[in-house]
Amino acid sequence: MPDTVSPPAPRHLADRYARWAGLAVGAIAAPLWATTDISRFGNDYGFDVPLVSAVMAFGLCAVGGVLLGDALTPRPQEAVRTAGLTPRRVKDLVPPRITVLLLLEAVLLVLLVGIGAAKASPDAIHRAVAVATHNAACDGVPKAPVSLWPGMFYGNQILVSLAIGTTACAWALRRIAHRPGDDQQRRNRSRAITAGWGMLASGQLLAVLLMIASFLTNTSCEGTLGTVTALVIYPTGLLALVTLAWSLFTLVAPRAVRR
Repeated sequence: MPDTVSPPAPRHLADRYARWAGLAVGAIAAPLWATTDISRFGNDYGFDVPLVSAVMAFGLCAVGGVLLGDALTPRPQEAVRTAGLTPRRVKDLVPPRITVLLLLEAVLLVLLVGIGAAKASPDAIHRAVAVATHNAACDGVPKAPVSLWPGMFYGNQILVSLAIGTTACAWALRRIAHRPGDDQQRRNRSRAITAGWGMLASGQLLAVLLMIASFLTNTSCEGTLGTVTALVIYPTGLLALVTLAWSLFTLVAPRAVRR
């Protein structure tokens, strides 16, 4: 298929500054959103989990910074027309292993939100909060749910932000795959978009796992199911932390354009 390849050009810094700006705005917006009075936004139970809101705000800002940087990156100039017979595909441009891990984390995040929503009846929430905050004894007390989840107020935030970030990043990756430039430039841009989406998905998954781990640590009421849950969430939390660190490092120290 026809392609356009540009000659060597000086490295453009607009993309890097936009990424840094997105992270900086996220660092400011996260605590502001986390400390906002949420009682008037549909949080019927009044249970405040600022970590979830902070991670969501930071992740969305990180995605916004990456997308802004991609939009500000100048198109190749003084192009030379070449021909290629291999169609460009998004999956050939993104880092394969880390992308698979991030997709698995996103699926797990949606599953955890769904499970939490199914168990988030008022009675279950009150019992979970009582056990977690007062360290209530289990003898003679109805068994508390394994996962501490304060209803779909935070679940809606997670699902909506993940849907917005996924749609925007998928559109950007498709745009990168079909625009002018050499393959290395496209891979670098796709890597950055993947990292931005990874900040959103990995960060929110880690926040949810921390909530569950906190509940399991502060109560002995979870039983066998809680033990099995712990064996699953702790390795998954470590994986989410690794992918989150990769995403942050990729955004902070982007690769230079190959000359």
